[in-house]
Amino acid sequence: MRVLVVDDDFMVAKVHSGYVGRIAGCAVVGVAHTGADAVALAGSLRPDLVLLDVYLPDMSGIEVLRRLRTGAPDDPSVLVITAADDAATVAAALHGGALHYLVKPFDSRALEEQVERARRLRGRLAGLDRAGQEDIDRLFGAGGSSGRLPKGLTAPTAQLVEKVLREHGADLSATECAERTRLSRVSARRYLEHFVETGAVEVRLRYGGTGRPERRYTWTR
Repeated sequence: MRVLVVDDDFMVAKVHSGYVGRIAGCAVVGVAHTGADAVALAGSLRPDLVLLDVYLPDMSGIEVLRRLRTGAPDDPSVLVITAADDAATVAAALHGGALHYLVKPFDSRALEEQVERARRLRGRLAGLDRAGQEDIDRLFGAGGSSGRLPKGLTAPTAQLVEKVLREHGADLSATECAERTRLSRVSARRYLEHFVETGAVEVRLRYGGTGRPERRYTWTR
């Protein structure tokens, strides 16, 4: 994931670049401190993702967003990162095609989640020749985070598992999730694996001394 960082504050740009540099598989390919430089660097460097501030010295970040999001297949994804929290700016970013909107200050985990989300979306698009409705629902987030549930899974239970993962804030095993939801381990595992397939949950393996590695699940949205 090639990332362009845009912020008028040199120190903030450095901090955000450091956040990105610690995300596996991501690299900062350029830094811009004005809107004009952001547009120029986006054209020459062809980043996958732009971290874009709204308050720039020469033009609004919303105008930069409009110039970057032309509708072309190779347009970069844009994550707006700003202190602006007024509804008009948020709406303008949404209508301009921003992937997400983070209000400063935020922690590195919040940024990492959105960068990972951008990477997943671009990966899914790159892997599609033709898109079925289920593919489209996943890309656009239709139907809530549960998406279309496989046979045997129910929306209320999916929402319960989602709530437990969100509120826990860290990774859980299927056994731990089952204890918190009062489901069987097998049922909890089915819901967790469904969320992995939809991209809402990430799974990592924890290796112990013997036996199979333990699967640990983390909510990513």
